[in-house]
Amino acid sequence: MARWQVVCHVDDLQPDSGVCALVEGLQVAIFYMPKDKAVYAINNYDPFSHANVLSRGIIGDINGQPVVASPLYKQHFNLQTGVCLEDETVTLPAYPVRIENSSVQVSITE
Repeated sequence: MARWQVVCHVDDLQPDSGVCALVEGLQVAIFYMPKDKAVYAINNYDPFSHANVLSRGIIGDINGQPVVASPLYKQHFNLQTGVCLEDETVTLPAYPVRIENSSVQVSITE
């Protein structure tokens, strides 16, 4: 069962950009795409550069998939699944995220 943790207020999110939040000891990159009415959460750790930087990546879409490009080596990660588009053997944890009563909530437990 999901345990939801309030991370921030929706007004704290940057439209079409990412922010990093500490959720139960893990760095989580949260991306807000208000035009699509979507919010995504993946692990902030870039396995290619070995740095916690994905929240600073550029978001967009490739073939209809919402993605973030790592700010360092530019690999693209699917924001829904965490799968790297350039190397599908590399996957980041993707977390359930929602906006409830203007609060952004993330669940990192199953």
